[in-house]
Amino acid sequence: MRAKYLVVAGAAAALQAAQPAFAASCSSWSAKMEEDEGGKVLTASVCGGPKGDAHLMLTCFDTPVLSYDLGASGQQLEPGISGSFDFKADGKTVTKTLQLEAMYNYFTVDLARADPLLDLLRSKGAVSVSAAKYGQGSFPLKGSSAAIGKVLAQCGKAKPAGDGD
Repeated sequence: MRAKYLVVAGAAAALQAAQPAFAASCSSWSAKMEEDEGGKVLTASVCGGPKGDAHLMLTCFDTPVLSYDLGASGQQLEPGISGSFDFKADGKTVTKTLQLEAMYNYFTVDLARADPLLDLLRSKGAVSVSAAKYGQGSFPLKGSSAAIGKVLAQCGKAKPAGDGD
């Protein structure tokens, strides 16, 4: 009986120790290699939203692609939908229509390299993302300029031989 208690207590302590680390990962943007259907791709991302389970992600192949994962609030989405989203930061608003990517269950939009939304995401403070039908989430912009810059630097570069074949 004592051994079971120690295992449960140890698991609870490990869970409590892991929670602050997760919360810290929502405090700033990062750029790292993430798995994609065609292999690994450099992705700038940040988490946020009311429960910390929503994500903004920027990847780039030929052009930049912004993805917005609603987190738990996006579990009941219908394939083929789109929505108008307002991105607000630093006293400015950029509105974009995002399409649902059914395979991943998050919204995406293709951007130009000099898109005003990319400039907005590289400002300071936080960005709020809202849509009438999907609510609002807030994401920090700390580290966004460096992370987005890394992804944009890879934009349009040829993939190594053998990738995506």
